[in-house]
Amino acid sequence: MPVVCGVDLGTQGCKALLYDSETMRILARARAPLALRSGEGGVREQEAAWYRKALFSCLDGFDPALRKKIRAVGVSGQQHGFVPMDGEGQVIRSVKLWCDTSAAAECEELTARAGGAEQVRALTGMPFLPGYTAPKILWMKNREPEAFGRLAQVLLPHDYLNYLLTGEYSAEAGDASGTALFDVRSRRWSRQACELIDERLYARLPPLRQPWEASGRVSPQAAREFGLPAGAYVSAGGGDNMMGALGTGTLRQGFLALSLGTSGTLYGHAEHPLVDPEDRLASFCSSSGAWLPLLCTMNCTVAVEEVRGLLDLGLEEFNRLAEKAPVGAEGIVLLPYFNGERVPNLPYGRASLQGVRAGSLTRENLARAAMESAVFGFRLGLEAFVSLGYSPKEIRLTGGGAKSGLWRRMIADGLGLSLSLPVEEESAAFGAALQALYCLMAQEGGAPDIAALADLHVGIDTEARVEPDDEKAQEWEGAYLRHREYLGALAPLYRPGPHAEPRA
Repeated sequence: MPVVCGVDLGTQGCKALLYDSETMRILARARAPLALRSGEGGVREQEAAWYRKALFSCLDGFDPALRKKIRAVGVSGQQHGFVPMDGEGQVIRSVKLWCDTSAAAECEELTARAGGAEQVRALTGMPFLPGYTAPKILWMKNREPEAFGRLAQVLLPHDYLNYLLTGEYSAEAGDASGTALFDVRSRRWSRQACELIDERLYARLPPLRQPWEASGRVSPQAAREFGLPAGAYVSAGGGDNMMGALGTGTLRQGFLALSLGTSGTLYGHAEHPLVDPEDRLASFCSSSGAWLPLLCTMNCTVAVEEVRGLLDLGLEEFNRLAEKAPVGAEGIVLLPYFNGERVPNLPYGRASLQGVRAGSLTRENLARAAMESAVFGFRLGLEAFVSLGYSPKEIRLTGGGAKSGLWRRMIADGLGLSLSLPVEEESAAFGAALQALYCLMAQEGGAPDIAALADLHVGIDTEARVEPDDEKAQEWEGAYLRHREYLGALAPLYRPGPHAEPRA
């Protein structure tokens, strides 16, 4: 029985599952929570020791008899986190996360050193943003020079778990492309980007593995610590979005995956790099050998939670209320930028309610406007895909909101695309398991095309499929245009400038 293990190291917790690739069944699941430490100036950090403990907890939760059958392990991880290692293989300091914005000044410094945003885009295809890894490294050099002097290896969170399992340093193109130290066109580390930080940095980046290659094998030490079979393959792994693409079967041109949570992502499969001149989409590589253009919004369902709290409603009650209101919420538009925003680029954004007239401010319309605000955020991203020549034809929906029939209907209608629902909800962990299977088959000489492998193993809930309602297309278009008008009028207030209020 060829059993593979998929691990997903997220921000809030670590999840793992065991998958029987012969019977196509999930045999077991486990989860361990993770804390997050916040500090002034946008600091968001975790300890690498927490990752080790969480991995142990997940694997220890599996039946030992099942663990003995594991032939390969795949690891998915939250992107962009900076795990600095010294020459002895020890972590130097706390891990700065994707949501850590304390390196904003370093982004400006790096962009200036490169000669401007266009030069940065020409260099790597990616801008320097606070969430990415590169400015975090410069932050360490600027603020903690003694610690930086000990830096011998730069790892991402999933790379670190691979290191714990194999004792070897490695990376792969998908997760590496989110560092802003990587040329997404050539799928190689960029020596020039590294030298903007330090001339010694390039030598401190791990070697790259191909999607079908192993990062190593479970070491005897890891076998003892985590209860895994020594010698089991550990695949290259990847970032959570890249593994989510595998786990949802988003590996063919025209398919988009949409993850609906506090933050939201919309990403697709591309056969060539899509470098966005307006930086709306991140020009990531995939972990399957292709590319993964991605939109990330920081305020996906935030407005829903804020309004739901204001109205003191449970989730089902809130959905029923929103369902009673018409498309467009009788002209009410909620701009949902409670946390600032990445796309559109409004770092000092604030939420606001627009278009209210006498008699229209009802609980139903307010609930509806909150949900529509998330849909319109994805619509902005969809327009970016189309402007770059991408031809979308179907969305595969994941995340907590995927269970809601109302969300599914609104997204299909609001984006004008067919929507389907993968059977397996834990798409990143499942994608990691599928990559582990791909790696195992490659080592044994029988790996098929990875898209064909996903087609075989990724189940789609045919009963949950939603087709867009063409009769409501005009109503949605009018509501979206109102949203764009208010956004265009207020956006200048939310960008750096004399009117902006710097965030603490």
